[in-house]
Amino acid sequence: QLQLVESGGGLVQPGGSLRLSCTASGFTLDYYAIGWFRQAPGKEREGVSCISSSDGSTYYADSVKGRFTISRDNAKNTVYLQMNSLKPEDTAVYYCAADCDITLATMEGSWGQGTQVTVSS
Repeated sequence: QLQLVESGGGLVQPGGSLRLSCTASGFTLDYYAIGWFRQAPGKEREGVSCISSSDGSTYYADSVKGRFTISRDNAKNTVYLQMNSLKPEDTAVYYCAADCDITLATMEGSWGQGTQVTVSS
């Protein structure tokens, strides 16, 4: 069974940093592409970043490119999202899923419980 757990969120001032973790349970993470998504209240869920299972290729949304970095540690069955230079518009609940495509991720139901990121002064 695909099971993912997000952690690492919190309250941070603009310009600050957080590192989110996505840890797999019940499957071996390195066989899957892992995507990070976020959703603010009243808004659609959107893709943030993803990392492939094969060659380690990465994707970043234009809004976070240059500020966020995705990486994986297969020995720990974990994918990380390092978030630097955070802005108030980054405030959202962040989710990970075992796919880079939001439609497939929704269909598969592989979302974790999410972790809240709040950027405010």
